[in-house]
Amino acid sequence: MTLFKTAFTALAALAVSTAAAVASELPDFGGRNIVVVTENAYPPLQFIDPKTGDQIGWEYDAMNEIAKRLNINVSYQNTSWDAMIQAVSDGQYDIGMTGITIKEDRKEKVDFSDPYMRSQMFMLVRGDEERFSDAASFAAFEDGLVGAQAGTTPFYVAVYDVLDGDEQNPRIKLFETFGAQVQALRTGDIDLVLTDGTAGEGYVKASDGALKLVGEPLGTEDFGFIFPKGTDLVEPINAAIAAMKEDGSIDALNKKWFLDYELGK
Repeated sequence: MTLFKTAFTALAALAVSTAAAVASELPDFGGRNIVVVTENAYPPLQFIDPKTGDQIGWEYDAMNEIAKRLNINVSYQNTSWDAMIQAVSDGQYDIGMTGITIKEDRKEKVDFSDPYMRSQMFMLVRGDEERFSDAASFAAFEDGLVGAQAGTTPFYVAVYDVLDGDEQNPRIKLFETFGAQVQALRTGDIDLVLTDGTAGEGYVKASDGALKLVGEPLGTEDFGFIFPKGTDLVEPINAAIAAMKEDGSIDALNKKWFLDYELGK
């Protein structure tokens, strides 16, 4: 079974467990304008179509469907991951989406939606990598370098689950974007990128054998949309997510992006 099929099964189970929250009638926002910010560096959640240059992905489809159900007019902007949470917290944007893991410390700055996706962390390496095959053998490979974005779940997994718990470990090389990490991996500047299965499988499919996933999953994380603290959007969007889970719309998106879609083909 592929990683996407595994993720699809897990997501279906998550949908069943949360469908009870469905509201009988969703609110109508009367065409209210909201701005959603993303990074466009996390296929198949959100990325730039290599053929058309359009912004596409699971999260775009989901957000567009939510907007339709709530009668919201959505526009999209882009920013880097390291600026996103603070920018949303400051009210520069109404919603942030980029496969953001729901974490207690982040809740001090922003509000989260209910989980819309569950994923697991995997090791992304070059297709010809034979020096290590799991977290333990990478930790023992003293020359091995791992790329990460500061403050992300992959950064903390690299520090505490793969290496020695030292956040200043020189084996961790910091990058501004996930895409930059993958490019550095491909060119040999680093040896490992940690990613959830969704993004990792997307990059593997696009690489024509240049990349692969190795090892066992290193953890499970739930993704949510983020909002400025106290916004009135959280409960309606939660209701829309629950309705989409109940009526099969989430399952349809999962099938489209995790089972059927082949990036760049």
